[in-house]
Amino acid sequence: MSGMAKTPEPPYYAVIFASQRTEGDNGYGKMADKMVELASQQKGFLGLESARDEGLGITVSYWDSLESIKVWKENSAHKAAQDKGRSEWYKNFALRICRVERHNFFEM
Repeated sequence: MSGMAKTPEPPYYAVIFASQRTEGDNGYGKMADKMVELASQQKGFLGLESARDEGLGITVSYWDSLESIKVWKENSAHKAAQDKGRSEWYKNFALRICRVERHNFFEM
């Protein structure tokens, strides 16, 4: 998925996942692609934006409700990816959940 997510009028929710990776891919890229595909099929999913350089990665997913976020968190395939992330892929990470009250877009 590339570009900026086309989200509806607020309010909606953003899950911000910031991480620092361990060395090597170790299957991370394939699993990340699978998680994007799976999340996009979940009820309440509104879009995703992601960027990564050599040090820091940030992924923001957008959801229509806190309940949709909870259902995604508890998805069995997502839980397996979370476990692998803790044991192999991440040096550290932070997860933040925010309610989006207002948004503005600029396009040329």
